[in-house]
Amino acid sequence: MALRDKQPEKKWKNQTVYASLEFALTGIITAFREERNLRKHAVSALVAMILGAVFRISKVDWLFLLLAIFLVIFAEIINSAIENVVDLASEYHFSMLAKNAKDMAAGAVLFISCFAVIVGLFIFLPKIWALIF
Repeated sequence: MALRDKQPEKKWKNQTVYASLEFALTGIITAFREERNLRKHAVSALVAMILGAVFRISKVDWLFLLLAIFLVIFAEIINSAIENVVDLASEYHFSMLAKNAKDMAAGAVLFISCFAVIVGLFIFLPKIWALIF
């Protein structure tokens, strides 16, 4: 009998693609409900998409805009997951490693958010400038 045959079966393992999809959607919904910064990013994304429609940006601009939006939301969800795991692992004591992990995850969100701002400036600044002058 192989070693893996002696391992207990994991009852929580997703049994179907539909179950995996349900868990993933639940995770996204939970992140939006519990994370204020994620909701702020979502509002900013909505504003950017409305501006994209108003200014009728090109397909390439849309690709960069959507890439920036999805990366920021992705980073924020990963940051939230890391914070939850670190909080769970260090619930009863302070750990400098836990602080560093949370700070680095937040730094990743800041880093990709700067990219999103740069993309937005490249796309919208010339269009707004043309309206003003």
